[in-house]
Amino acid sequence: MLDRRLEITGPVDRKMIINALNSNVNVFMADFEDSLSPTWENIQNGMINMRDAAHRTISFQHRVTQKKYNLNSNPATLMCRVRGLHLKEKHISLDGTSMYGALVDFAMYLFHNHEVLKGFGTGPYFYIPKLQSYKEAELWSQVISFCEDELGLDRGTVRVTCLIETLPAVFQMEEILYFLKDHIVGLNCGRWDYIFSYIKTLQAFPEKILPDRQLITMDKPFLSSYSTLLVNTCHKRGAFGMGGMAAFVPSKDHEENRKILSKVKKDKLFEIENGHDGTWIAHPGLADFVNEIFHKNFKSLQTNQLDFMSEVSTTANDLLSGYKGASSEECLRLNIRISLKYIESWIGGVGCAAIYGLMEDAATAEISRTSIWQWIKHKNKLDNGKIVDKNLFLSCLEEEFQNVKNEVGNDRFYNGNFTRAKTILEEITLSENLEDFLTLKAYGEL
Repeated sequence: MLDRRLEITGPVDRKMIINALNSNVNVFMADFEDSLSPTWENIQNGMINMRDAAHRTISFQHRVTQKKYNLNSNPATLMCRVRGLHLKEKHISLDGTSMYGALVDFAMYLFHNHEVLKGFGTGPYFYIPKLQSYKEAELWSQVISFCEDELGLDRGTVRVTCLIETLPAVFQMEEILYFLKDHIVGLNCGRWDYIFSYIKTLQAFPEKILPDRQLITMDKPFLSSYSTLLVNTCHKRGAFGMGGMAAFVPSKDHEENRKILSKVKKDKLFEIENGHDGTWIAHPGLADFVNEIFHKNFKSLQTNQLDFMSEVSTTANDLLSGYKGASSEECLRLNIRISLKYIESWIGGVGCAAIYGLMEDAATAEISRTSIWQWIKHKNKLDNGKIVDKNLFLSCLEEEFQNVKNEVGNDRFYNGNFTRAKTILEEITLSENLEDFLTLKAYGEL
């Protein structure tokens, strides 16, 4: 765990797990959370796949091409991201009460795999998402310690990295590290959920409206401050400060791919210069490119930057400042199409989808749909002079619904869940109160 310069993440699909573990990365974070639609079939298969991956017996043969996929002799370190505490698992109950998905994922992976992982010189390593406060960190510490005791494991056998991806949590990072001190090894900048949380937490304040989604990059002051504070907080305590996701998908078009790689390079250089110890990618095709950036720009032979401390101090106002930029009808319409396509995919059992050159998961879809809600609530003025209100949204929704139909074709459209996705999007966008999570609303459809 001392070298985490490059981590790849993706759902617990069997082929995906093999390709990710075989790719040129240090860590694969197998995801039961934002990139997985938690159908019962997906959860069951995911648990089986993770068991086979931990035991290093996992293999896969494509039904059509008959191509075989097997694990290399030296796979990446395996980590498991469990679901957030807000999600129930309706297929498993205790005394008539549905279990929490997070506890199902955690207990199943730990129970079935801790022995074999130790035999391979690794261990039960987890990512914990969606923390809002140190109280949740304290709860997780109690859960983990209880499970270690039940299994006869030494304290600290279980190691966790927490995603700081909510605005309340960024104000409590010291406390989160403290209450998980027996198990925690780092914090991660979960940038997409963090932007979503910024909108959700400050939804009542019109001066906190965020502009077009593509303008909100990590070099903007309020996000750069978040990154700097996380790194300094972690390094002061000897913990890893991990960078965030490059959601880009490589393109077969040479010129388009050149633009993508340029954006990825800029993003990763920012993280290195800000002191992060590693970063995330969503596609194996970026592994060699990003590895080269880290090898060239880390100090010679270092595998982390734990000795880095920024001299920049971060204030509450820095974190809350937001960013003023253009709001366009083009982005409004794009957010509608992304939301329609992602919701349709999710309720169809696929939680990670390449949409318009980006790997969209629940977090990125949350930005799209909450941005629309925020613009409607505060009657945001677009750069073409139009005011975003209920009528403009409904008009755009009807037009973009037809555009999505044209993009995917009649067969895909009529065999899919697009009409239901449109209904869900309309309901949560026009609701008086902002829905906490898109996935809570959509879970009833699975």
